[in-house]
Amino acid sequence: MKKLIIIVLAICTYSSSHALEIKQSMDTLPFYEIPNYPEKYTPETVVIRMIEGLGFRYYWATEGLTAKDLAFKPSDKARTSEETIDHILGLSNIILNAMLKKVNGTSGEETSVLKFEDKRRITLENLKKANDLLQNNKGNIEEYKIIFKNGDKTTEYPFWNLINGPIEDAVWHVGQVVSFRRSSGNPFNGKASVLTGKLRQ
Repeated sequence: MKKLIIIVLAICTYSSSHALEIKQSMDTLPFYEIPNYPEKYTPETVVIRMIEGLGFRYYWATEGLTAKDLAFKPSDKARTSEETIDHILGLSNIILNAMLKKVNGTSGEETSVLKFEDKRRITLENLKKANDLLQNNKGNIEEYKIIFKNGDKTTEYPFWNLINGPIEDAVWHVGQVVSFRRSSGNPFNGKASVLTGKLRQ
């Protein structure tokens, strides 16, 4: 009986701490849920919604990951979950730099030495900043280009490439993180509805 009480208390303590962790994360990180959709369809609002969908998926794909999850990889030649998260961080930098009209000195493939929690926060904040810039700027969407600089060579790509490149690539890799964490025994929260952009009650 004493063992049963201890087990019940341990479960209650874990549930309470996990709920507190989600609450704290919800209070400080963007994309816990997707805001209501705008009244008008414009090129900007459509891209904003795409980035919000990416942010929501990333938020829940990375919520509650453990060291075991981060180290998981499906084969010797594959990236680990954390290396995949590094790549998504790099892609989020490229997305934000396009909105800032800044040059990229890196390719987005780099490995980050930051702690996982910092990578997660920066990635979500990058996507939020990119969205805010799209919402607040009055410029033409065609002004936002991907610019890479490698030594003396500068290469520019139009906004179309931002969509089929970094944005969609990031969605692709978020799906890998979801798959990997399922394989490492820690599936993502099934209450997170990608259709509604909300957490089911």
